[in-house]
Amino acid sequence: HFHWGASDDKGSEHTVDGKCYPAELHLVHWNTEYPSFGEAASKPDGLAVVGVFLENGAENPNLQKVLDAMDAIKCKGKQTSFTNFDPTVLLPESLDYWTYLGSLTTPPLLESVTWIVCKQSISISTEQMKKFRSLLFTAENVEACCMVNNYRPPQPLKGREVRASFK
Repeated sequence: HFHWGASDDKGSEHTVDGKCYPAELHLVHWNTEYPSFGEAASKPDGLAVVGVFLENGAENPNLQKVLDAMDAIKCKGKQTSFTNFDPTVLLPESLDYWTYLGSLTTPPLLESVTWIVCKQSISISTEQMKKFRSLLFTAENVEACCMVNNYRPPQPLKGREVRASFK
């Protein structure tokens, strides 16, 4: 899933040297030693999330299949099929990362996530960001409310150790 802001200076749930990105991708994984996502989410070793920053730049052809599917789900309550997509195409070339133990970024904010945040960002064009920002929080035939600022602001580390895969 993705998180983004109404403007290009806010939208990511992590920062690097104080820099905030316009959007962030989360590839959510759950520990299959637990019978369901819900049960895994309540365990300290239950989830791992790979975070990828999206940075303004060139159009990203690997995002296009995701963006094309958005037309069918523009409004709240809509569903569509999304098959034959390999999410690894959304990873940056370099797989250097930071990692720390943290929480979900949406309620109930359970402390069950091993975060793996990629150091390198992927690009997204202005037009592609407009597509994200054109999605609606509201259902059809209701006054439109654009889906923006669907992110949790970066939180203090509170003594957490952040490790890196690189020097």
